[in-house]
Amino acid sequence: MELTNTTALVTGANRGIGRAFAEALSERCALVYAGARDPESVAIEADNVRALPIDLSSTESIERSFSASRKQFESVDILVNNAGALSVGLLEEQDVAKIYTSMQVNLTGLMHLTKLVLPTMLERDRGYIVNNASMSGYAYFPLASVYAASKAGVVAFSEALRRELEPTGVRVMHLVTPGVKTDMLAATEQGYGDHFDTSEWDQVEPAEWAEKMIDGIKGDESIVWPSGKTRLAALAGRGPGFLLDRAAGRMFKR
Repeated sequence: MELTNTTALVTGANRGIGRAFAEALSERCALVYAGARDPESVAIEADNVRALPIDLSSTESIERSFSASRKQFESVDILVNNAGALSVGLLEEQDVAKIYTSMQVNLTGLMHLTKLVLPTMLERDRGYIVNNASMSGYAYFPLASVYAASKAGVVAFSEALRRELEPTGVRVMHLVTPGVKTDMLAATEQGYGDHFDTSEWDQVEPAEWAEKMIDGIKGDESIVWPSGKTRLAALAGRGPGFLLDRAAGRMFKR
């Protein structure tokens, strides 16, 4: 897809990967809406970036966000569903409220927002929907049971919707995001504690992963893969279960 003269929307754009995505798109697109629950937390120094309040925490908050900024949402050519909530650790020790929030923000809210933005893309017969799925959507490791469930749902949603929209001008791509050097990755490592050895993880800079996303859009890709050990782990997740069993057994201890 050609990015010139397009309007993009990135959710969770106030920090980490989302901010990197918004900054990368601002260099190519005419206008970028940086979505965040608190728009004042968006600090991107680009003349074509506008903060947009988006709260994915409930059905009602999503509808309110859309109604308040309907014109902006309906102008979007590229939707980057990036906002995420983390819930990791031994399942019996995880906070139930965080479990529900993670599923709502990572999966249900993503689908809801996409449904609201999609109709005007279809009217224009043009659009790109990018879903941040994570390698956890492919490789299901201990301590990430809830997070992996939400991201596996994102992969399934992306692939089914991609096929559903194949006859139209709207494309769908999902990102198999590796370990990116952000506050969320640090929180993940902290949540794993002494149970999981993360020293073998590949880690990339947010700007580097943002460029991979840009290349994917420009190349009309349906999946953007990581490289190195992360890609091998993601691919192993689609193979015989014993491959990941061995890797998990090496890194995990209860």
